[in-house]
Amino acid sequence: MVHAPECVYGGQPSALNSFPADARMTLAKPGVIRGEIPFAFDSAPLYRLPFSVPQVNSSRGEALSRKQEGAGIDRTLHDPIKDKLSPVFPLDLSKARSVNALVRGMADTAFTGRQLGEAVDVLEAMARDKDCFVIMTLAGAMTVAKQGLIVCDLIERGLVNAVVSTGALMAHGLVEATGCKHYRYDPRMNDVQLYEAGYNRVYDTLEPETNLDHVELVMEDVLGSWDASETMCSWRLNQEIGKYLKKKTKGRGILKSAFEKGVPVFVPAFTDSEMGLDVALNNRMRARDGQPPLNFNPFLDLNHFAETLLKQKRLGIFTIGGGVPRNWAQQFGPYCELRVRRAGEDVELKRYHYGVRVCPEPVHWGGLSGSPYSEAISWGKFVPPAEGGKFGEVFVDATVGLPVMIAALFERLGRKYKKPGFSRK
Repeated sequence: MVHAPECVYGGQPSALNSFPADARMTLAKPGVIRGEIPFAFDSAPLYRLPFSVPQVNSSRGEALSRKQEGAGIDRTLHDPIKDKLSPVFPLDLSKARSVNALVRGMADTAFTGRQLGEAVDVLEAMARDKDCFVIMTLAGAMTVAKQGLIVCDLIERGLVNAVVSTGALMAHGLVEATGCKHYRYDPRMNDVQLYEAGYNRVYDTLEPETNLDHVELVMEDVLGSWDASETMCSWRLNQEIGKYLKKKTKGRGILKSAFEKGVPVFVPAFTDSEMGLDVALNNRMRARDGQPPLNFNPFLDLNHFAETLLKQKRLGIFTIGGGVPRNWAQQFGPYCELRVRRAGEDVELKRYHYGVRVCPEPVHWGGLSGSPYSEAISWGKFVPPAEGGKFGEVFVDATVGLPVMIAALFERLGRKYKKPGFSRK
């Protein structure tokens, strides 16, 4: 982390973004070269550390001044201690007797290791802030990759208070929660053979089609008991699935844990999933049998999410991957603003105070998944660091980063730590 006068927020400037390669030199006044070294902070405008370097009136200085434009200067070398720079330290594994100790050591190194260590600091701050309501967004095949129980742990300990996810991730999690398994992909089988055998490949893991048939049977039971007079939305359907799992299954699962803890699970792109297709298929069979269809309204999700967040004092977001879940959850701030500015409503303008994201997507592709929190500040989605915002961004595969980060977090908090509940009514 870089500590420099006039360039810190809350005493903790971020080192999550690399320094720009250039250092701009401009003439401040005759006889003095004004140097400006850019410091890029995550989620903050570009700050600069100004300092004055007197020109040296030596023969060497005169010789340098006669060089062509773009030549180097006769520099006055600074003392990093006086400039209050923070040193980095070698990672001493002999002192890392726990996951937390390892992660704390990584925070004093560089590159992705430092990102990961600093992000856990933000997660800890969110966890210990009893007024912070935390939304976890999930994208990618995290349940196929067997990361679902980590999400269950976060929900059960009160560290995640709402979930926004892809439908596929919840469907694959439902496979696991009902006792079915995923399997290792054997590269000796080609994809045509896999198709013929009914094995759906997710990179290096297989989802047997029979698993999804089993999920359809669960959905058939849940939808069969649905009151057709109630308009469906994703969080209410997921609540009913969680209720079913609590009654019918012994194992753990995200929707089961969410139901037990009163945590709503939103799926914004609901039709883009096995569960969405099951609802569509169920409605076709209802029409065939002369029954009224089950109506689905995604705006019920949007408004329930917004009203839940408006009741909270502070907000945090923990994002795995990116995609629709991340953007849908982050648009809460702009939605509140538009309700005031365009609809004339009297609602509080709220933004996220904390943010941690784990995603290897680079920013330069221009997609939402790789966009930094600093960009989201410009949209009114996050509180700037100068006003107290705290953010961590880790560019790593979530199947590597998430287990290490949460193991370190749990060690810091202790086994008995549980966060109190929040109002959702």
